[in-house]
Amino acid sequence: MMKVLVIGYGSMGRRRIRLLGELLDHAEIHCVDSNSERRQQAVQSGITVYDSLDMALEQRFDLAFVCTSPGHHAEIILKLIEKGISVFTELNLTNDKYEDMIGEAKAKDVNIFMSSTLLYNKQIEKIGDIVKKATKPLNYVYHVGQYLPDWHPWESYKDFFIGKKETNGVRELYAVQLPWIVDAFGKIESVTAYSQRCTDLEIDFPDCVTAFFRHENGHMGTFVVDVISRKATTYLEIIGEELHIFWGGHNNDLFFFDTDSATMQQFQGYEGVEHLDGYADNIIENPYKDEIKDFLSMVADKKKPKYSLEKDGYVLSIIDKIEGAGT
Repeated sequence: MMKVLVIGYGSMGRRRIRLLGELLDHAEIHCVDSNSERRQQAVQSGITVYDSLDMALEQRFDLAFVCTSPGHHAEIILKLIEKGISVFTELNLTNDKYEDMIGEAKAKDVNIFMSSTLLYNKQIEKIGDIVKKATKPLNYVYHVGQYLPDWHPWESYKDFFIGKKETNGVRELYAVQLPWIVDAFGKIESVTAYSQRCTDLEIDFPDCVTAFFRHENGHMGTFVVDVISRKATTYLEIIGEELHIFWGGHNNDLFFFDTDSATMQQFQGYEGVEHLDGYADNIIENPYKDEIKDFLSMVADKKKPKYSLEKDGYVLSIIDKIEGAGT
């Protein structure tokens, strides 16, 4: 029987546990959380829970999922590598000890799977396939935003990592989105960015940032990220002589302009989608499940994942440039 350790019983930890229950037959899932209230919730769900990682690691585990707040994953991952446990990690938002983790994982022959959920989104896969076939430069305009207090309405944003400067919500949105943008449009040659404050939110970082990218292959894009949009928004338009793409972030609103018929053609990625209450309506569970499947294939069959710590290090370096350029 496979034994899985989930570190962190917050929203992402609970999501991973639920999806693992759907994907693995007879898996034994344990959990670590330092918060007594969440530990009690885990116990009530029938999960074996520990209040410290060291206590949990007195046992043997096959896999581990690091679902704690971003910015503090490195020490946890290094402990798991030392025990020879393959690791699935959520967003890190800082590249702390990336070289150490990469080196130790190779030395121990341990897998590290870096989450990048949107790379598993069927609409984004379709967009990427089309963009990569373009033979002429493209321009895109992209806007992603959601009002910070609405991210987790059940808790204060001031108690959540998105409200802290090091792991703020704008940085988090860029970290979620940039992996697929770089994958589709290519590496970024230059960055210009501007930022401002538009709200009275109790934060010490800009709540709206506009970045301008020139990609190495000639594509250009404007990417606006904010934590002020009162309606959660994802809107993408890609413009070129060969194509015109519109996407509103949902399963049924990806449209392509067909140049032969001069009509709009719709692409629907999933026959059915799963959505959890409490999250924005464009956040669906299907890609989260698909990336767990990819992690399990990586461990069982040595399949190469779509994303890695090396790629994430590059993305985080672009985000650092955005924050450094913002005025």
